[in-house]
Amino acid sequence: MTSYERFDGPSGDPGGAASGQPGPPTCVRHPDRETGVRCNRCERPICHECMQQAAVGFQCPDCVAAGRKEVRAPRTVYGGRVPLGRPGAVTITLIAVNAVVWLLTYAFGYGFVSELSLVRGPALDPNAWGGAQVVGTAVGPEQWYRMLTAMFLHQQVWHIGMNMLALWTVGPQLEVLLGRARFLGLYLASGLGGAALFVLTAAPGLSSLGASGAIFGLFGAVLVLTRRQHYDLKPVLILIAINLAITFGFRSSIDWRGHVGGLVVGILVTAGLVFPPRRVRPLVQGLTFAGALLLAVLAAVFS
Repeated sequence: MTSYERFDGPSGDPGGAASGQPGPPTCVRHPDRETGVRCNRCERPICHECMQQAAVGFQCPDCVAAGRKEVRAPRTVYGGRVPLGRPGAVTITLIAVNAVVWLLTYAFGYGFVSELSLVRGPALDPNAWGGAQVVGTAVGPEQWYRMLTAMFLHQQVWHIGMNMLALWTVGPQLEVLLGRARFLGLYLASGLGGAALFVLTAAPGLSSLGASGAIFGLFGAVLVLTRRQHYDLKPVLILIAINLAITFGFRSSIDWRGHVGGLVVGILVTAGLVFPPRRVRPLVQGLTFAGALLLAVLAAVFS
């Protein structure tokens, strides 16, 4: 019977591996994985899980993240971040929030509306759902939240339908021009502007709710942007005039203060966003939003 002897290399390693000879490279993030691929930026070995497709070859996750930080995010002409992903994301979200709140009004009844809508002074509502008479309270400093929540409340189907249709019509285009954050700020500032005019000027016993103030603010933004880009103002002016005519024609059931306040604040905020020179634009834009917020705070305090 033939016998074989085991041959050990100079180091005693089986198979004759030389002492100190490196083994196959392993992934920098996963040392237990052998790999033959290296990051084409830092040249560290990476496994199949860490490989990120690059313009040429592959990069490791660290180099990909570092590269993103070095590239400035694209900006709109007015300083906002260019919206990425699905167009009109903020608009869709606002519509969804309004729809959910509208459904909640049916789930919880009139008391839900009474607690979140704007009410100027002590009010007794004989038209409350179910025939109940509900006492409202002034907005006041302690109930400042009503100025925000009221803009998401609707009761009639036609009310929310018309407002959301208008939001869907102008919202996505304004998002593209201003950027998502500035568009959302404009929407909220306009709604607060309408609420501010209501709580400062409405007679005791009146109430207000709905997104109309914010929508009129978006109409004002379209007007300012049309002027800024030197387009024909007539179509926008006609649109605003028709809506104001409807507002004052049915002022017994429509809160004209919310509409006018939202329109004025929308015009002023948009002017602060798009007209300042580039070198001072971030400062002026910040002060513009701060001023709109201050207006709402003062209205709540002195209502």
